[in-house]
Amino acid sequence: MSEVGDARLPRGSTVFPDLVQVHFDGACEPAHGGGVATYGFIVEGPGLDYEEKGLAVPPWSPHATNNVAEYSAATRALEWLRSRGFRGTVLLLGDSQLVVRQMRGEYAVRAEHLREYHRHLELLGRAFAEVRFEWVPREQNTRADALSKAAFDEARGPAMRHRPRRPVITVDEDFDPSAGPGAGP
Repeated sequence: MSEVGDARLPRGSTVFPDLVQVHFDGACEPAHGGGVATYGFIVEGPGLDYEEKGLAVPPWSPHATNNVAEYSAATRALEWLRSRGFRGTVLLLGDSQLVVRQMRGEYAVRAEHLREYHRHLELLGRAFAEVRFEWVPREQNTRADALSKAAFDEARGPAMRHRPRRPVITVDEDFDPSAGPGAGP
C-alpha cells in the first residue's frame, strides 16, 4: 500500500480520500522573458479529476518567463482546488527544481519578479491541511508538460499577431550632425 508521500499513487486512488495529487508544468519561449508563457496542470483524486491549460501572463510581458509559467501552473491548481471546497492534503509534483526547492524552503527566492508568485502560492497553501511539493523527472510529468505545450501552441498564433514591433530607425544619408540644429541639405 502506498504512503502519502509516494509520488506514484495510482490515478483516482481512494487509499487516502483526502489526498489530491497535482502534476504541474509551465512552458515559455523565449524561456528568459518577454515571450509567451503558458501552464498546464492535472488534478487527480476522488471526484476531482481535472485538467487545465492556459496563459500564465499576458504575452510579451517582461514577466513571461519559464519560472513564472511554472509558478502559475501550481497556483492555478491550488486556486481550482480551493474553489471546489477541497481542504485536504495536496501533493504537487513538478519538474521545475527551482519552484519545488523554493517552495520547500531549500532555495531562497532571489529573483524579484518571482517573490510575489512565491508569496501568493504560500498563502494559498494555508487553505489546505497540508501542501507538499515534490520534484519529478520530466518523463513522469508528461501530461502536464503536454498541456502547457498545447496552451503555448494555441496562444502562439494570436500572440504573434499582436507582437509589439520594435521601432524602425531610418538614417538620413544627407544628415550632418556637426552642422547643428536647423541646418539641412
